[in-house]
Amino acid sequence: MDDVIVSIDIGSNKVCAMIGRIGLDNKLEILGKGTSVNSGVKKGSIKDIDATARSIREAVQKAEFMSGLKVKSAYANITGMNVTIVNNKGKIAISSDNREITSEDVERLLFSVKNISLPENSQIIDIIPIQYIVDGSDEIVDPVGMSGVTLEVEACVVGGKIVSVQNIIKSIERAGLTVDGIIIESLAAAEVCFSKEERESRNIIIDVGGGITDISVFDGKRLIFYDSIPVGGDYITNDISMGMKISYQEAEKIKREYELALSSLIENDHDLVITDINSGKTRSVKISQIVEIIEARVNEIFMLSKEMIENSGIDLGDISEVILAGRGISYMDGVTKIAGEIFNVPVRIASYRQHGNFEPEYAVAAGMIMYVSGIHKSSTVVGTNNK
Repeated sequence: MDDVIVSIDIGSNKVCAMIGRIGLDNKLEILGKGTSVNSGVKKGSIKDIDATARSIREAVQKAEFMSGLKVKSAYANITGMNVTIVNNKGKIAISSDNREITSEDVERLLFSVKNISLPENSQIIDIIPIQYIVDGSDEIVDPVGMSGVTLEVEACVVGGKIVSVQNIIKSIERAGLTVDGIIIESLAAAEVCFSKEERESRNIIIDVGGGITDISVFDGKRLIFYDSIPVGGDYITNDISMGMKISYQEAEKIKREYELALSSLIENDHDLVITDINSGKTRSVKISQIVEIIEARVNEIFMLSKEMIENSGIDLGDISEVILAGRGISYMDGVTKIAGEIFNVPVRIASYRQHGNFEPEYAVAAGMIMYVSGIHKSSTVVGTNNK
Protein backbone atom coordinates (compact mmCIF):
# COMPACT_ATOMS: atom_id res chain seq x y z
CA MET A 1 0.00 0.00 0.00
CA ASP A 2 3.04 2.29 -0.03
CA ASP A 3 2.12 3.65 -3.46
CA VAL A 4 -1.52 4.50 -2.62
CA ILE A 5 -2.38 8.19 -2.36
CA VAL A 6 -5.58 9.74 -1.02
CA SER A 7 -6.67 13.20 -2.16
CA ILE A 8 -9.46 15.43 -0.90
CA ASP A 9 -10.63 18.30 -3.09
CA ILE A 10 -12.51 20.73 -0.83
CA GLY A 11 -14.65 22.87 -3.12
CA SER A 12 -17.28 25.56 -2.69
CA ASN A 13 -20.15 23.22 -3.58
CA LYS A 14 -18.80 19.74 -2.94
CA VAL A 15 -15.98 17.61 -1.60
CA CYS A 16 -14.38 15.02 -3.89
CA ALA A 17 -12.26 12.25 -2.40
CA MET A 18 -10.13 9.84 -4.41
CA ILE A 19 -7.95 6.86 -3.57
CA GLY A 20 -5.49 5.97 -6.30
CA ARG A 21 -2.00 5.26 -7.50
CA ILE A 22 0.06 5.53 -10.67
CA GLY A 23 0.29 2.19 -12.47
CA LEU A 24 3.16 0.67 -14.43
CA ASP A 25 1.82 2.30 -17.61
CA ASN A 26 2.16 5.69 -15.87
CA LYS A 27 -1.63 6.09 -15.90
CA LEU A 28 -3.79 6.89 -12.91
CA GLU A 29 -5.40 3.82 -11.37
CA ILE A 30 -8.48 4.83 -9.37
CA LEU A 31 -9.19 2.48 -6.48
CA GLY A 32 -12.04 4.47 -4.96
CA LYS A 33 -13.80 7.81 -5.22
CA GLY A 34 -16.70 9.67 -3.71
CA THR A 35 -18.37 13.07 -3.57
CA SER A 36 -20.58 14.89 -1.11
CA VAL A 37 -22.36 18.24 -1.05
CA ASN A 38 -20.45 20.89 0.92
CA SER A 39 -22.00 23.97 2.49
CA GLY A 40 -19.03 24.91 4.65
CA VAL A 41 -16.98 26.81 2.04
CA LYS A 42 -17.69 30.31 0.79
CA LYS A 43 -15.64 32.06 -1.89
CA GLY A 44 -12.84 29.52 -1.68
CA SER A 45 -12.37 29.60 2.11
CA ILE A 46 -13.69 27.31 4.82
CA LYS A 47 -16.26 29.15 6.93
CA ASP A 48 -17.84 26.18 8.74
CA ILE A 49 -15.37 23.54 9.92
CA ASP A 50 -18.01 21.09 11.18
CA ALA A 51 -19.99 21.17 7.93
CA THR A 52 -16.83 20.73 5.88
CA ALA A 53 -15.68 17.86 8.10
CA ARG A 54 -19.01 16.09 7.60
CA SER A 55 -18.69 16.46 3.83
CA ILE A 56 -15.11 15.15 3.91
CA ARG A 57 -16.16 12.16 6.01
CA GLU A 58 -19.03 11.30 3.66
CA ALA A 59 -16.92 11.58 0.50
CA VAL A 60 -14.10 9.52 2.01
CA GLN A 61 -16.50 6.82 3.23
CA LYS A 62 -17.84 6.43 -0.33
CA ALA A 63 -14.27 6.09 -1.64
CA GLU A 64 -13.44 3.59 1.11
CA PHE A 65 -16.49 1.47 0.28
CA MET A 66 -15.56 1.38 -3.41
CA SER A 67 -11.90 0.52 -2.75
CA GLY A 68 -12.20 -1.81 0.22
CA LEU A 69 -9.57 0.27 1.99
CA LYS A 70 -9.63 2.25 5.21
CA VAL A 71 -8.20 5.76 4.88
CA LYS A 72 -6.09 7.10 7.71
CA SER A 73 -4.55 10.18 6.06
CA ALA A 74 -4.90 12.32 2.96
CA TYR A 75 -3.69 15.31 0.97
CA ALA A 76 -5.91 18.38 0.61
CA ASN A 77 -6.05 21.30 -1.81
CA ILE A 78 -5.72 25.04 -1.27
CA THR A 79 -6.82 27.74 -3.73
CA GLY A 80 -4.99 30.72 -5.20
CA MET A 81 -6.53 33.44 -3.04
CA ASN A 82 -5.05 31.71 0.01
CA VAL A 83 -1.55 31.28 -1.43
CA THR A 84 1.63 33.30 -1.93
CA ILE A 85 4.37 32.06 -4.28
CA VAL A 86 7.97 33.27 -4.06
CA ASN A 87 10.71 32.14 -6.44
CA ASN A 88 14.00 31.50 -4.67
CA LYS A 89 17.40 29.88 -5.24
CA GLY A 90 19.63 27.85 -2.96
CA LYS A 91 23.22 26.59 -3.10
CA ILE A 92 25.25 24.20 -0.96
CA ALA A 93 28.64 22.50 -1.10
CA ILE A 94 28.83 18.72 -1.28
CA SER A 95 31.03 17.80 1.66
CA SER A 96 31.29 14.01 1.41
CA ASP A 97 34.66 12.52 0.49
CA ASN A 98 33.39 10.93 -2.72
CA ARG A 99 31.33 14.04 -3.68
CA GLU A 100 28.26 11.90 -4.33
CA ILE A 101 24.99 13.75 -3.81
CA THR A 102 22.64 12.10 -1.31
CA SER A 103 18.99 12.62 -0.43
CA GLU A 104 20.20 14.30 2.77
CA ASP A 105 22.05 16.86 0.66
CA VAL A 106 18.87 17.59 -1.28
CA GLU A 107 16.89 17.99 1.95
CA ARG A 108 19.55 20.38 3.29
CA LEU A 109 19.43 22.38 0.05
CA LEU A 110 15.63 22.65 0.06
CA PHE A 111 15.68 23.69 3.72
CA SER A 112 18.00 26.58 2.80
CA VAL A 113 15.45 27.79 0.22
CA LYS A 114 12.93 28.41 3.02
CA ASN A 115 14.92 31.42 4.18
CA ILE A 116 12.59 34.03 2.65
CA SER A 117 10.16 36.71 3.76
CA LEU A 118 6.45 35.89 3.54
CA PRO A 119 3.46 37.98 4.58
CA GLU A 120 2.97 37.91 8.35
CA ASN A 121 -0.23 35.89 8.04
CA SER A 122 1.38 33.13 5.93
CA GLN A 123 3.31 29.93 6.57
CA ILE A 124 5.35 27.76 4.19
CA ILE A 125 3.33 24.78 2.99
CA ASP A 126 5.43 23.48 0.07
CA ILE A 127 8.75 23.77 -1.76
CA ILE A 128 8.52 23.05 -5.50
CA PRO A 129 11.89 22.39 -7.15
CA ILE A 130 11.98 23.68 -10.72
CA GLN A 131 15.46 22.46 -11.58
CA TYR A 132 18.66 21.34 -9.88
CA ILE A 133 22.10 22.49 -11.01
CA VAL A 134 25.25 20.45 -10.37
CA ASP A 135 28.54 22.27 -10.94
CA GLY A 136 26.85 24.59 -13.44
CA SER A 137 25.02 21.85 -15.34
CA ASP A 138 21.30 22.69 -15.20
CA GLU A 139 17.88 21.16 -15.99
CA ILE A 140 18.51 18.23 -13.62
CA VAL A 141 15.34 16.65 -12.24
CA ASP A 142 16.85 14.38 -9.55
CA PRO A 143 20.50 14.93 -8.55
CA VAL A 144 20.71 12.05 -6.05
CA GLY A 145 23.55 9.71 -7.00
CA MET A 146 25.33 12.28 -9.17
CA SER A 147 28.76 13.61 -8.27
CA GLY A 148 29.69 17.26 -7.88
CA VAL A 149 31.21 19.99 -5.77
CA THR A 150 28.21 22.35 -5.61
CA LEU A 151 24.49 21.69 -5.76
CA GLU A 152 21.97 24.45 -6.56
CA VAL A 153 18.22 24.59 -6.93
CA GLU A 154 15.68 26.98 -8.41
CA ALA A 155 12.40 26.54 -6.57
CA CYS A 156 8.98 27.99 -5.85
CA VAL A 157 8.32 28.51 -2.17
CA VAL A 158 4.59 28.26 -1.47
CA GLY A 159 3.11 30.10 1.47
CA GLY A 160 -0.45 29.61 2.64
CA LYS A 161 -2.55 31.94 4.75
CA ILE A 162 -2.28 30.61 8.29
CA VAL A 163 -6.03 30.82 8.96
CA SER A 164 -6.87 28.98 5.73
CA VAL A 165 -4.23 26.30 6.29
CA GLN A 166 -5.34 25.70 9.87
CA ASN A 167 -9.01 25.50 8.87
CA ILE A 168 -8.16 22.87 6.24
CA ILE A 169 -6.18 20.87 8.80
CA LYS A 170 -8.92 21.16 11.44
CA SER A 171 -11.62 20.07 8.98
CA ILE A 172 -9.68 16.98 7.91
CA GLU A 173 -8.73 16.07 11.47
CA ARG A 174 -12.32 16.52 12.61
CA ALA A 175 -13.26 14.05 9.88
CA GLY A 176 -10.99 11.52 11.61
CA LEU A 177 -7.96 11.78 9.31
CA THR A 178 -4.46 13.19 9.50
CA VAL A 179 -3.06 15.56 6.88
CA ASP A 180 -0.27 14.28 4.64
CA GLY A 181 0.20 17.66 2.99
CA ILE A 182 -1.52 20.61 1.36
CA ILE A 183 -1.26 20.92 -2.42
CA ILE A 184 -1.97 24.15 -4.27
CA GLU A 185 -4.82 23.52 -6.67
CA SER A 186 -3.12 24.89 -9.77
CA LEU A 187 -0.40 22.22 -9.60
CA ALA A 188 -3.06 19.54 -9.52
CA ALA A 189 -4.91 21.17 -12.41
CA ALA A 190 -1.70 21.34 -14.46
CA GLU A 191 -1.14 17.59 -14.05
CA VAL A 192 -4.43 16.77 -15.78
CA CYS A 193 -4.85 19.78 -18.10
CA PHE A 194 -1.50 19.85 -19.90
CA SER A 195 -0.10 17.46 -22.44
CA LYS A 196 3.62 16.71 -22.33
CA GLU A 197 4.21 19.14 -25.20
CA GLU A 198 2.27 21.93 -23.48
CA ARG A 199 4.51 21.66 -20.43
CA GLU A 200 7.27 23.17 -22.57
CA SER A 201 5.46 26.44 -23.40
CA ARG A 202 3.82 29.34 -21.53
CA ASN A 203 0.12 28.70 -20.91
CA ILE A 204 -2.78 29.90 -18.77
CA ILE A 205 -5.27 27.74 -16.88
CA ILE A 206 -8.54 29.41 -15.94
CA ASP A 207 -10.30 27.04 -13.56
CA VAL A 208 -13.86 28.21 -12.95
CA GLY A 209 -15.55 26.52 -10.02
CA GLY A 210 -18.80 27.27 -8.26
CA GLY A 211 -17.65 30.04 -5.96
CA ILE A 212 -14.25 31.14 -7.28
CA THR A 213 -12.09 31.20 -10.39
CA ASP A 214 -8.45 30.12 -10.09
CA ILE A 215 -6.03 31.71 -12.57
CA SER A 216 -2.57 30.24 -13.05
CA VAL A 217 0.20 30.89 -15.55
CA PHE A 218 2.87 28.28 -16.25
CA ASP A 219 6.15 28.90 -18.03
CA GLY A 220 7.06 25.34 -18.86
CA LYS A 221 6.88 23.55 -15.51
CA ARG A 222 7.39 26.76 -13.57
CA LEU A 223 4.32 28.30 -11.94
CA ILE A 224 4.89 32.02 -12.42
CA PHE A 225 1.48 33.36 -11.39
CA TYR A 226 -1.36 32.04 -9.26
CA ASP A 227 -4.35 33.87 -7.83
CA SER A 228 -8.13 33.75 -7.64
CA ILE A 229 -11.15 35.95 -8.12
CA PRO A 230 -14.24 35.42 -5.93
CA VAL A 231 -16.56 34.81 -8.87
CA GLY A 232 -17.64 31.47 -10.32
CA GLY A 233 -20.43 29.55 -11.98
CA ASP A 234 -22.79 30.01 -9.03
CA TYR A 235 -22.74 33.75 -9.69
CA ILE A 236 -24.17 33.14 -13.15
CA THR A 237 -27.06 31.23 -11.62
CA ASN A 238 -27.60 34.02 -9.13
CA ASP A 239 -27.54 36.61 -11.94
CA ILE A 240 -30.29 34.72 -13.79
CA SER A 241 -32.31 34.35 -10.60
CA MET A 242 -32.09 38.05 -9.75
CA GLY A 243 -32.47 39.33 -13.31
CA MET A 244 -35.45 37.16 -14.19
CA LYS A 245 -36.95 37.21 -10.65
CA ILE A 246 -37.09 33.41 -10.48
CA SER A 247 -35.89 30.91 -7.89
CA TYR A 248 -32.22 29.93 -7.75
CA GLN A 249 -33.19 26.32 -8.46
CA GLU A 250 -35.11 27.27 -11.61
CA ALA A 251 -32.24 29.49 -12.76
CA GLU A 252 -29.76 26.63 -12.34
CA LYS A 253 -32.03 24.25 -14.23
CA ILE A 254 -32.32 26.67 -17.17
CA LYS A 255 -28.58 27.31 -17.23
CA ARG A 256 -27.81 23.59 -17.32
CA GLU A 257 -30.51 22.81 -19.88
CA TYR A 258 -29.37 25.27 -22.54
CA GLU A 259 -25.58 25.26 -21.82
CA LEU A 260 -25.10 28.42 -23.85
CA ALA A 261 -22.92 31.46 -23.09
CA LEU A 262 -23.01 33.38 -26.37
CA SER A 263 -26.23 34.95 -27.65
CA SER A 264 -25.01 35.01 -31.26
CA LEU A 265 -25.10 31.18 -31.24
CA ILE A 266 -28.85 31.05 -30.61
CA GLU A 267 -30.53 29.40 -33.60
CA ASN A 268 -34.12 29.54 -32.37
CA ASP A 269 -34.87 32.37 -29.96
CA HIS A 270 -38.09 30.83 -28.68
CA ASP A 271 -40.13 31.72 -25.63
CA LEU A 272 -39.43 30.15 -22.28
CA VAL A 273 -42.04 29.99 -19.50
CA ILE A 274 -40.68 30.96 -16.07
CA THR A 275 -42.29 31.40 -12.64
CA ASP A 276 -42.02 34.75 -10.85
CA ILE A 277 -40.58 34.13 -7.38
CA ASN A 278 -42.62 36.95 -5.83
CA SER A 279 -46.09 36.47 -7.32
CA GLY A 280 -45.89 32.78 -8.21
CA LYS A 281 -47.33 33.61 -11.65
CA THR A 282 -45.83 32.37 -14.89
CA ARG A 283 -44.67 34.56 -17.74
CA SER A 284 -42.71 34.17 -20.98
CA VAL A 285 -39.20 35.41 -21.74
CA LYS A 286 -36.94 34.94 -24.71
CA ILE A 287 -34.01 32.51 -24.45
CA SER A 288 -31.78 35.38 -25.59
CA GLN A 289 -32.64 37.31 -22.42
CA ILE A 290 -31.24 34.48 -20.30
CA VAL A 291 -28.16 33.97 -22.46
CA GLU A 292 -27.33 37.69 -22.45
CA ILE A 293 -27.14 37.54 -18.65
CA ILE A 294 -24.83 34.51 -18.83
CA GLU A 295 -22.67 36.13 -21.51
CA ALA A 296 -22.17 39.28 -19.44
CA ARG A 297 -20.91 37.34 -16.41
CA VAL A 298 -18.67 35.05 -18.50
CA ASN A 299 -17.16 38.15 -20.11
CA GLU A 300 -16.54 39.60 -16.67
CA ILE A 301 -14.78 36.44 -15.43
CA PHE A 302 -12.40 36.46 -18.40
CA MET A 303 -11.81 40.23 -18.26
CA LEU A 304 -10.99 40.09 -14.54
CA SER A 305 -8.67 37.15 -15.19
CA LYS A 306 -6.90 39.02 -17.96
CA GLU A 307 -6.50 42.18 -15.88
CA MET A 308 -5.09 40.21 -12.97
CA ILE A 309 -2.48 38.55 -15.18
CA GLU A 310 -1.52 41.80 -16.91
CA ASN A 311 -1.24 43.62 -13.57
CA SER A 312 1.32 41.01 -12.51
CA GLY A 313 3.58 42.12 -15.36
CA ILE A 314 3.11 39.05 -17.57
CA ASP A 315 2.99 39.79 -21.31
CA LEU A 316 -0.01 38.05 -22.85
CA GLY A 317 1.82 38.14 -26.16
CA ASP A 318 4.03 35.34 -24.80
CA ILE A 319 1.09 33.05 -24.03
CA SER A 320 0.64 30.02 -26.28
CA GLU A 321 -2.77 28.86 -25.10
CA VAL A 322 -5.55 29.37 -22.57
CA ILE A 323 -7.10 26.23 -21.10
CA LEU A 324 -10.53 26.41 -19.48
CA ALA A 325 -11.07 23.96 -16.63
CA GLY A 326 -13.59 23.41 -13.85
CA ARG A 327 -17.33 22.81 -14.01
CA GLY A 328 -18.40 26.44 -13.58
CA ILE A 329 -18.67 27.37 -17.27
CA SER A 330 -16.53 25.00 -19.36
CA TYR A 331 -19.57 22.96 -20.46
CA MET A 332 -21.19 25.99 -22.13
CA ASP A 333 -21.07 26.57 -25.87
CA GLY A 334 -19.40 29.85 -26.74
CA VAL A 335 -17.01 30.19 -23.80
CA THR A 336 -13.92 29.44 -25.89
CA LYS A 337 -14.94 32.08 -28.43
CA ILE A 338 -15.45 34.70 -25.71
CA ALA A 339 -12.12 33.87 -24.07
CA GLY A 340 -10.34 33.82 -27.43
CA GLU A 341 -11.52 37.31 -28.28
CA ILE A 342 -10.48 38.65 -24.87
CA PHE A 343 -7.05 36.98 -24.66
CA ASN A 344 -6.35 36.90 -28.41
CA VAL A 345 -4.74 33.44 -28.18
CA PRO A 346 -6.02 29.91 -28.89
CA VAL A 347 -8.42 28.62 -26.23
CA ARG A 348 -9.53 25.07 -25.51
CA ILE A 349 -11.54 23.17 -22.92
CA ALA A 350 -9.46 20.91 -20.65
CA SER A 351 -9.58 17.25 -21.64
CA TYR A 352 -8.64 14.63 -19.07
CA ARG A 353 -8.92 11.40 -21.08
CA GLN A 354 -5.18 11.07 -21.66
CA HIS A 355 -4.58 10.79 -17.92
CA GLY A 356 -7.24 8.27 -16.87
CA ASN A 357 -10.92 7.44 -16.79
CA PHE A 358 -12.57 9.91 -14.41
CA GLU A 359 -15.35 12.49 -14.52
CA PRO A 360 -14.38 16.20 -14.80
CA GLU A 361 -15.57 16.86 -11.24
CA TYR A 362 -12.74 14.62 -10.03
CA ALA A 363 -10.05 16.42 -12.05
CA VAL A 364 -8.42 18.22 -9.11
CA ALA A 365 -8.51 15.12 -6.91
CA ALA A 366 -6.94 13.08 -9.72
CA GLY A 367 -4.34 15.75 -10.40
CA MET A 368 -3.36 15.82 -6.74
CA ILE A 369 -2.62 12.10 -6.80
CA MET A 370 -0.53 12.50 -9.94
CA TYR A 371 1.39 15.43 -8.46
CA VAL A 372 2.07 13.69 -5.15
CA SER A 373 3.12 10.51 -6.95
CA GLY A 374 5.67 12.55 -8.88
CA ILE A 375 7.36 13.57 -5.64
CA HIS A 376 7.34 9.97 -4.36
CA LYS A 377 4.98 10.31 -1.40
CA SER A 378 1.94 8.34 -0.27
CA SER A 379 -0.97 8.26 2.18
CA THR A 380 -1.85 5.86 4.97
CA VAL A 381 -4.45 3.24 4.09
CA VAL A 382 -5.16 -0.24 5.41
CA GLY A 383 -7.12 -3.17 4.01
CA THR A 384 -10.68 -3.89 5.14
CA ASN A 385 -13.22 -6.63 4.55
CA ASN A 386 -15.98 -4.52 3.02
CA LYS A 387 -15.16 -5.59 -0.49
